[in-house]
Amino acid sequence: MANDIKIIAGTSHPALAQDISNHLGVPLSATEIIRFGNENILFQSLENVRESDVFVIQTSCPPVSDFLVELLIIIDALKHASARRVTAVLPYFPYARSDKKDRPRISITARLMADLLETAGADRVLTMNLHSPQVGGFFRIPVDQLNATPVVCDRLRETTAMENSVLVAGDVSEAKDLGDYANRLNLPIAVVDKRRVDDSENAEAVALIGDVHGKNGLIIDDEIASGGTMIEAARFIGAHGATRIEAAAVHPVLSGNAIRRIEDSPIERLVVTDTIPLPEGTASDKIEVVSVAHLFADAIHAIHTGESVSALFT
Repeated sequence: MANDIKIIAGTSHPALAQDISNHLGVPLSATEIIRFGNENILFQSLENVRESDVFVIQTSCPPVSDFLVELLIIIDALKHASARRVTAVLPYFPYARSDKKDRPRISITARLMADLLETAGADRVLTMNLHSPQVGGFFRIPVDQLNATPVVCDRLRETTAMENSVLVAGDVSEAKDLGDYANRLNLPIAVVDKRRVDDSENAEAVALIGDVHGKNGLIIDDEIASGGTMIEAARFIGAHGATRIEAAAVHPVLSGNAIRRIEDSPIERLVVTDTIPLPEGTASDKIEVVSVAHLFADAIHAIHTGESVSALFT
């Protein structure tokens, strides 16, 4: 039992959990999760986990708070059932963008998430493309951050004419993250100078650094939420002569009416990963999903066997 591996699926993203299980060749453990009429949650593992190496798969998507509490309850139950080690597998880390105190009297909520996970009993965390690498430093337990860039680049390389393309950062803050894409795809970079005047979804592009005229613009971001930044960048580079506009993001948050806005935008294709399930009933011909299940499966195998996780990045 001391080397037994268990894969527990929360209810946030069953399809991804099943795909990870299939890649690993390890069946999902039998569990029961009940939501009572008073909105309390009960979790029970229907299998013995004593001295097992347990991986709990739960991403951050609506309803975020419900799934977060569910995750904490699952971890607590497993630790009190004498699991040898519990790894929280968080494809999209909750409150990842709340990573600094940039206004008075607010919570650095990403740090709070780290405290909650540790208090519940998590022994380590496995996640993907944190909004800021510093979030990993909020933990006192090991954190492995996977990188979806190679998967996204492979898909773009297979389906896009790279010889006439340029990578585009939707605003200056995103430019630093384009280096990995630029190196892998051997493409130049352009940056949209965008100014946000308030806390709404409104942002205004005021200048373009780089050349997109007559080229295919590939707008890259770590996530897409409302779509405001990406769509504004698409319109701006279109006005500067881009002949085709595509986009890619790791985490498809797609909040509010984002999908409809993408449908109405100049973006011809949006490549995302499956770290977050797309909202039910909101399929779009413009949105293409590539799976990162194999990366998580390989990382889980490496953690379980004591091999290097960083080797997966090469």
